[in-house]
Amino acid sequence: MRVFIIAGEPSGDKLGAALMAGLKALRPDVEFQGVGGVQMQAEGLVSRFDMSELSLMGLVEILPKYRHLKRRIAQTAQAVVAQKPDVLITVDSPDFSLRVAKLVKAHSAIRTVHYVAPTVWAWRAGRAARMARHIDQVLALLPFEPPLMQAAGMRCDFVGHPVVAEPVATDRDVEAFRAMHSIGDAPLMVVLPGSRRSEVARLGERFGAAVRRIKEHKPKLRIIVPAAAGVADLVQNLTDKWPDTVVLDPRIGEYSTKMANKRAVFRAADVALAASGTVSLELAAAGTPMVIAYDMNPISRFVIGKMLLVDTVTLVNLVSETRAVPEFIGRACTSDAIADSVLDVMAQPTEQHRAMALTMQRLGQGGKDPGLRAAQAVLEGIAADY
Repeated sequence: MRVFIIAGEPSGDKLGAALMAGLKALRPDVEFQGVGGVQMQAEGLVSRFDMSELSLMGLVEILPKYRHLKRRIAQTAQAVVAQKPDVLITVDSPDFSLRVAKLVKAHSAIRTVHYVAPTVWAWRAGRAARMARHIDQVLALLPFEPPLMQAAGMRCDFVGHPVVAEPVATDRDVEAFRAMHSIGDAPLMVVLPGSRRSEVARLGERFGAAVRRIKEHKPKLRIIVPAAAGVADLVQNLTDKWPDTVVLDPRIGEYSTKMANKRAVFRAADVALAASGTVSLELAAAGTPMVIAYDMNPISRFVIGKMLLVDTVTLVNLVSETRAVPEFIGRACTSDAIADSVLDVMAQPTEQHRAMALTMQRLGQGGKDPGLRAAQAVLEGIAADY
């Protein structure tokens, strides 16, 4: 069995790796080609080019790279058509992935599966119908998404989110982590300024100012920043003058050790300050209360703000149908507001703990591994196609 699989950013790399592992368990003869990051490569993928080329977000951020991305789209589609895989699986990154799928469908009958339903419940509701022209099947992470995709004419399977199957640090792991960094019983905050360079550059100063203000109220507070691989140098530079701060550099050490350290700091932290994204689910799985903040280029902020259909972008809020996680988006993303909210959450975390537990339950915690569920759905879709 031959699978061509594409992911364009770290969150998609994680989903793609879980799906690849599921396919390997169900079909040991599977062969992979495509584009992915370190986690997909650990499952056996040789990426055709560096995935970081696709890790862009925001209208203005994408424009300077448009011609290069257009060439990559054409090259990737040509490779898919030439390889004639049993299925093309695109993982998130719709601006790239769905354009590849469109070209593939224009020149072949290769089955196309897109992993992560478009957020039509949040903005641009018409995307589902347009997507249905060249996508045969969607794998949904959220339980309320399948009816929306099915209404547009695509098969859609809710497969859960891989975060519910990932290991969580134990009490012993937490104690060891605190001892390793001489934290003891001091309060600990984990700061996550994003995985894209544009995110870190835009949020870094505001997060730093918030950290300093929080530190004034919590003098014993320690700060840990687990940097993403593609932005580790930028994070190091931005945090140089932050007080009592340690950066976990992903370029150092074995992969398994780095992941264990990340799980340990998530579980050890009393609170998190994070850029908006799927990291909110990782924090929820660890039971870590959080504050979410995000901003982008003013033009992108204006355009996207006009199109939003929901009053929250935080997945814990959406899945739990609460607004327990404070968020500061766009103009609201100011250091003073962020700092005040972090202090409030540290003082009263109970509501968030309830919302996080409900989120994990609704995403399939305790059930079959989501990567395996996704793999089963892909194989069932291929079988139904014959």
